[in-house]
Parts: sequence; structure tokens; C-alpha cells
Amino acid sequence: MNKRFIALLIFVITASSAFAQDKKEFLYVGTFSVRGSEGIYVYSFNRIRKTLTLVQKAPALESPTYLSIHPSGKFLYSVNRGKAEENDTGGSVSAYGIDPKTGMLSGLNHRSSFGAAPCHISFDRTGQYAFVSNITEGNLIVLPVFEDGLIGNPTDSKKYTGSSVNAKRQESSHVHSAQVSPDNKFVYVADLGTDKMYIYKFNVSNGKLEDAKMPEVIVAPGSGPRHFTFNAKGSQIYLAEELTSSIGIFSVNKQSGELAVVQDTIPSLSPSFKGQNTSADIHLHPSGKFLYLSNRGANTIVIYSVDAEGKIKWIGEQPSLGNTPRNFFMDTKGEYLFVANQDSDTIVIFRINPKTGKLTPVGKPTKVPSPVCLKMAAFSSKK
Repeated sequence: MNKRFIALLIFVITASSAFAQDKKEFLYVGTFSVRGSEGIYVYSFNRIRKTLTLVQKAPALESPTYLSIHPSGKFLYSVNRGKAEENDTGGSVSAYGIDPKTGMLSGLNHRSSFGAAPCHISFDRTGQYAFVSNITEGNLIVLPVFEDGLIGNPTDSKKYTGSSVNAKRQESSHVHSAQVSPDNKFVYVADLGTDKMYIYKFNVSNGKLEDAKMPEVIVAPGSGPRHFTFNAKGSQIYLAEELTSSIGIFSVNKQSGELAVVQDTIPSLSPSFKGQNTSADIHLHPSGKFLYLSNRGANTIVIYSVDAEGKIKWIGEQPSLGNTPRNFFMDTKGEYLFVANQDSDTIVIFRINPKTGKLTPVGKPTKVPSPVCLKMAAFSSKK
């Protein structure tokens, strides 16, 4: 029995190592153009050693803050504070090709974001369209993406008006993110300035946003919708409420796109914390068993368990080991969580306990000027 166990253990270790070596994994880092930042940073990730090795500093327009990888894995896109053309009145969107052997980026083209301060970009499930959120402008732009990765002219746009109870942060619309539903039927838009989630039917044949049965949902006053994530079935949305440092949970009617509140303004701060804080990013673990949220000010990653009904329960919080943890992400296997600490210029890697969801730091922090967004692409090393 002992010999069989040892043989099985050796097989598992060998298979795991083989998997790690068969996959080339590259981390892409969006930054603000401060403290010497040189654009988008590209690192190779060694899963066995838990290390990041710099591959490239890809030149970019000013402050390539938020990144998104195309569903094909062939292209990377950034939204930038810098202009694509001199006469542009707002920010821009940039397209890059990804070399699957080296992970390096090559520039394809730039387009106006048609609004000031673009802060988020995502894609429909087919990869034919990109949704760009302009936070200062308070608008959403739909851009076509061609087979060669180039970005075209808008197929649709939506401009929002209104305000809410926080006079300093909610004096007007501030669209912070937009995502398509997992079935590609509906687009949801989080507006921090108006405390609303907007809902559209998505026409993939022409890239148009059409009126949904329920056009909008009002969340708790002053909460400030920021980022959100769907569960795997697309039946629930988990919303990071930036201004109240809380989470909202909504059920999704997959036929009509309608949202209904399951839980709202669920606290994310420890009762002992008395300082200023804003919540930022939110993600479900690939297993669906845990939910994570980043807090800027408390400088923590908050951990919740998720029950069979999709409701959450506080497990604890992990210091981000840096200042202002903005964006974070988990690898597709759910083994590691990577955090961008914007104001301490570090990326920190945590191992995820698959049973408890708790986090343990591994390796040394990686120094990067003002990291604000992290994305990863994996390619077979056999190609």
C-alpha cells in the first residue's frame, strides 16, 4: 500500500510539473504614467517557482490603466488617459497583438474612446465588440473589433445624466464598468455617479444596445456601483459598491435580463477599521465557493464564502502587503491571487487555500511603478 501511495504521489507531482511546463503564462500590467512608469509591463510567470520575470516594457499612450485580453487570446487592449489624435477631446483605446511564444506586445492601432477618462474595457463573448466606459464623460461606447485585432468606429453609444446623494463623488454620471452576460444576450452598466445599473439587450449582429424590459435598477443611495462579476451560470451578479465599501448581490432573470436584489450593502470593512476607504475590484473564485473584494485605505483583500443560494458570508481579510490595492485577479486554476498595490508600486502573489479560501503570500513582491490592472494569458509551450 505504501509503495502504491508513493508511486501515485510521484505521478501527481510529475503531472503537475508537466502541466506547468506545458503552459507559458504571461502577466500584463496596466499603469498610471507616474513615478517613471514606461507603459504596459509584461512578465512571465513561473508557476513552480512563483516568480515573475520582466519580459517587456511596451510603450503606450499616457496612463494605460485598464487592460482586457480578447476572447481569442491573440490580442490585448488598453484604455488610456492619453489621446489617440491631437484634436481628440477625451481618452483612447489601444490594440496590441500578443506573441504566444514570448508574450510580447506589438502595437496595432489606437482609437478615441469618445469620452474623458476611460476606465474599463470588456468584450462580448464572440469578441466582435468592445464596451468602453468613460468615467468622467458618463458614457458607454461600443467599438467593433476586426479579425486582425484592429478597432473600428463606434456601432453604438449611450450618454447618461443624473446624480445621487454624495455631492463630491456623485454630482453627475460616472460610468465605471460594463459587461455582457455569460449568454451574450444582455449588457449591464454600473454607474457610480447615479447609483444605477443600466440594462440593455445586446444585438450581436450589428453591435447595438437595445431597450431591455427593465432599463435600470437603483441601488442603495450613495453606494457607488463600480465593478461587478457574474456567477458561472449567469444567474447572479456581485457588485462592488465603492463609496460605502460594500457589496450588492442581484439575481438575474436570464430571459428578460431583469435584476432583483438578493442582498445589498453587505459590509466589507472590519468593525475595528475607522479610516477612509473605497472598494475597488471584485471576483469570484473559479470554483464559485469564494468571493474576493479589494479595499483601498484598509489595504486588504476581503474573503467571503458563497453558499448554494449564492449568498455570501464573511470569512476574513488579508492585508494586501501594500498601499491601495486596486485591481486583482486569480489564475484560471484558482491557485493564486495577484494584487496590484497602486501606491506602493508592487504586485504581490498569494496562494489560495482551496478548502478555506484564505490567502498566504508567496515569493517576493514585484516592483512596478503604479500598477493598477492585471491580466494573464496562457499559451501552450509545445507550439
